[in-house]
Amino acid sequence: MNRLISVKFDKCGCIQYYYTGNEELKTGDKVIAESEMGIEMGEVLRNDPDEGKIREKTKEPIKSIIRVAGEDDISKVRENEILAEEAAKIFTEKTALHGLEMKLIKVKYLFDRKKILFYYYADDRVDFRALVRDLAYVFHTRIELRQIGVRDVARIVGGMGVCGRPACCTSHMSGRCNVNIKMAKDQGIALNPAGLTGTCGRLMCCLEHECAAYDELRKGMPSNGDMVSEKRNGKRTGKVVGGNVLLRQCKILFEDESGDSQIEYLSADELELVKKPRCSENEKVRYSGDDVDEKDIEKLTED
Repeated sequence: MNRLISVKFDKCGCIQYYYTGNEELKTGDKVIAESEMGIEMGEVLRNDPDEGKIREKTKEPIKSIIRVAGEDDISKVRENEILAEEAAKIFTEKTALHGLEMKLIKVKYLFDRKKILFYYYADDRVDFRALVRDLAYVFHTRIELRQIGVRDVARIVGGMGVCGRPACCTSHMSGRCNVNIKMAKDQGIALNPAGLTGTCGRLMCCLEHECAAYDELRKGMPSNGDMVSEKRNGKRTGKVVGGNVLLRQCKILFEDESGDSQIEYLSADELELVKKPRCSENEKVRYSGDDVDEKDIEKLTED
């Protein structure tokens, strides 16, 4: 019975989809299939994913697996891992010989050994043409060098997040996230680089994970600067000067006729909008109140 399965070739790699052909497979089984890079051994993550949704995501035709991996295949992958360690030593020696500033992150032999991939990090572009020629002479196979950014380095190397759990990119994420400073603002987080960055030195991925929850909780809440009144006591009008999205509470500044003022925290459900300033008509709720030069944290969004 030809079914659709999802397969992952690397712990921090993307999920790809294949047909099983006549093979009976279950989650955790090892299979040999052709990935975007070549022939590899991967692990079945899920049986019978929604084929309609999968076809909406990808325009490429879905291939079938080559075969179920046997003991010989698993042994060959282990041998490839040993060869990759030896290749890493040679790569380090060659880069030093050529005087290239390249930090090797990972070496990967494809299953059929027709290609070796070297993942490296460098601050600038590197002219490695002479290096590739030397490596091809040593290994007698196709050589591919891939320069990766700091986020990808963190995905491969791994590490712990500030929450005390394994970094999102190395545990449950199957792809890159599009995180930006606006997400931190909308969540009312202080724009302090030390509190916003993960182990990679860039914005934490969890900002995107939590964005949808904040969007839902923020519905119906007034923004900073809005004039609001209490539903139970419409005579009392105040200005929103802060709040807590998770608790759906607003910080209201009330002023009486004598000029005295007081601050109260009220539920957003107990308030109704009286007037919205022109400058914030199209803005979402923002309660961070930080006056920070965004140029100082702009580099956090770079790769």
